[in-house]
Amino acid sequence: MVIPTPSILFDRVSGELLPDVQKPAQYLGGEINQLVRPGDWERAEVRVALVFPDTYAVGMSHLGSHVLYWIGNHLEGICVERVYAPWIDAERVMREKRIPLFTWDTRQEVSSADLVAISVSYEMNFTNVLNVLDLAGIPIRSEHREDDDPLVLMGGPQADNPEPLAPFVDLVIVGDGEESFADVLRHIRELKRSGVRRRDMVLDLAHRFAWLYAPNLYEVSYRPDGTISEMHPKHVGLPTRIRRCHVGDLNEAPFPVRPLVPNTEVVHDRIGIEIMRGCPHGCRFCHAGFTKRPVRHRRIETILELAEQAWRATGIDEIGLLSLSTSDYPNLKELTERLNERFAPRQVNLSLPSLRVDRLLEDIPSQINRVRKGGLTLAVEAATDDLRAVIHKKVSDGPLMDGVLRAYEAGWKSVKLYFMAGLPGERSEDVAGIWELSHAISQLRRQIGKGPAKVTVSVGWLVPKPFTPFQWVAQKPAEYFHEVRRSLREMFRSSRHVVLKTHSVERSILEGVFSRGDRRLADVIEWAWRNGARFDAWDECFDDSRWAHAFEATGVDPAFYAHRTRSFDEILPWDFIEGGVPRSQLQSQCEDAVAQSEKRGAM
Repeated sequence: MVIPTPSILFDRVSGELLPDVQKPAQYLGGEINQLVRPGDWERAEVRVALVFPDTYAVGMSHLGSHVLYWIGNHLEGICVERVYAPWIDAERVMREKRIPLFTWDTRQEVSSADLVAISVSYEMNFTNVLNVLDLAGIPIRSEHREDDDPLVLMGGPQADNPEPLAPFVDLVIVGDGEESFADVLRHIRELKRSGVRRRDMVLDLAHRFAWLYAPNLYEVSYRPDGTISEMHPKHVGLPTRIRRCHVGDLNEAPFPVRPLVPNTEVVHDRIGIEIMRGCPHGCRFCHAGFTKRPVRHRRIETILELAEQAWRATGIDEIGLLSLSTSDYPNLKELTERLNERFAPRQVNLSLPSLRVDRLLEDIPSQINRVRKGGLTLAVEAATDDLRAVIHKKVSDGPLMDGVLRAYEAGWKSVKLYFMAGLPGERSEDVAGIWELSHAISQLRRQIGKGPAKVTVSVGWLVPKPFTPFQWVAQKPAEYFHEVRRSLREMFRSSRHVVLKTHSVERSILEGVFSRGDRRLADVIEWAWRNGARFDAWDECFDDSRWAHAFEATGVDPAFYAHRTRSFDEILPWDFIEGGVPRSQLQSQCEDAVAQSEKRGAM
């Protein structure tokens, strides 16, 4: 028997990196159910570094990455190894000791991959994308890479508007990843067998797949006012529009039945099962609600089998039923009853992170969390019925209070409420309503002879997103959000049972810039990264002054992207991508929301 030799980096990571970082367990690899073994990388025809550009704790909680890891490692001749973004202390050690970025599974150099596949879920991960490439020794801009460098592929929610990252990536998968990722890997394998040069693969792949976008094969021109004049391909035969890839049947989609078990604490330590993709409601601010259409469901029998196999392979004591709106799953009551019947005797908890706040909630509390009662999380979004109508959130106070009361009767003691400020048509009474409704929900528990419930209220700031009716709407300025936060803090100050948390205003404004940005923002991202921007989603790392300097140094006005109302005839940076809903329907909904807002007399 021949025992594979560990990678050259194996000893360096163990001896030089791990002793000098605060949480070494997150860099160990070798988790239970890891699919890659020593020697697999060397034997593979196509080597893939699957990158999640955030910490191990966040990346290991990302179901999509687990699915892609499972898919790639079940394809002949393909080896997929995982990569996460090293934390600040680890990056410092790696740069000081010149340790290149490595894969977690068997510690291979990321630069030795054929493909670096990066899942980008959030705008605040943009600088981490550059940092990961640089730590790997890969030129951050596509135009500077050679045939010896890996191809850089981007996917995930941010692929719906990839333009701010356009100069940094070679290829972008738009839409669902299960089928498209496998197709790309298989085709790269065939091209490699045929001796096609790495750089030449980009054009071939872009020609072959309608949902695959190669940003550097397209040219964008601008009008004197800064808006887009035209976007056109540089090569004959490339599509002028990119289609979104959709998985038709979730029951046939590959799913990891032996999920990885983390080595250390992660954000969501649970067996996550996507029971439904898409949402039938169409809240006007919700990017995923529009882009993930049509709605698709997994059958109850399929979910039960996936849960059984995953639990037997891990022993994890929580199963999360995941979707954009879990309570819209057909026969949810039957599903939770059958899962509880099977798993409650094993002391396994069920969680439903995305409950819809209406009458269906009344049927749920008695069916879930029979083992232990956690907090109930509800996305209310707006505090008044008529403002909810503006954003097309089909919730009213009556069913909301009835559902929460049923939850209290079933044993819940705490509630977390999500609200959003800065919505079109918002008035001062809507802001005050956040406190009034939250206080009422806390006091509601007295009706069952108990003390007030603990209510945690999280208030975020509206970030208009592509492919939604609000994609033309101006984001409120920072001054408005700061005033709303000041008012809310004053209202909540007197309560012991209701706690207020708010998102970072400056981070939300920056998110708004990148959400609807174009490729001219790439210089801003690079400047900020070169001057220390990392982990911008983390409070301890985010520095708004650094980004202000970046905009000033590059001559880019962030207000042009965040705080400007778009006209309906403007070419938007993502218009070349086919969305889940026709543009005409989005426009009609936007016009309706504006009309409702004007009737209300906004702040």
